[in-house]
Amino acid sequence: MRRLPIYLLIDTSGSMNGEPIEAVNTGLQTLVSSLRRDPQALETAYLSIITFDNNAQLVLPLTSVAELQLPNLKTPKSGGTMTGMALELLCQRVDAELRTQSADVKRDWKPLLFIMTDGAPSDTQKYNEFVPECQKRGFAAITACAAGMKANIDKLKDLATNIVSLDTCDGATFAQYFQWVSASISSGAQSVGVTSQLELPPPPDAITIV
Repeated sequence: MRRLPIYLLIDTSGSMNGEPIEAVNTGLQTLVSSLRRDPQALETAYLSIITFDNNAQLVLPLTSVAELQLPNLKTPKSGGTMTGMALELLCQRVDAELRTQSADVKRDWKPLLFIMTDGAPSDTQKYNEFVPECQKRGFAAITACAAGMKANIDKLKDLATNIVSLDTCDGATFAQYFQWVSASISSGAQSVGVTSQLELPPPPDAITIV
């Protein structure tokens, strides 16, 4: 079975401390539970999580949805938002993890990228450097989530093929967002091999497509 790699880049900077990060952790649990109920996603979807605050960290290498154990994401009390470092780490992981065709292994489907942030890159130069590098990695879709009113949508436009915004960062809004991500991944799992572009499902009321 060919894999559908999904990369989640999640802002864990100090501004996400408290209810927002707890809501993200709950949302991720909902995401994985939903994917496990989808037979196609259960067979093909592989998930990786990279967080970024003062640094970028791989908290979950590419792992089958059926087998993964979610880490509990935490935030520092303050500090920067090193989005550029996260993109650099992402490129390294994609280069290391994606399978190409061989005699023994089928190549992976084009990967999906979901990035969520409530601010702007602190490392703007590195961010600008790695935006085109990410785009060279052949993602079927790069979907960015601007969480809250302080998220810099203009910077996300440089990177993403799709952008959504959340007006608030409370538990109910994040729950709807991650349910929508789950539906998007399920759509990708069902359409692999049929189309090279991800068709996003209609968003719920708390999510606005930019």
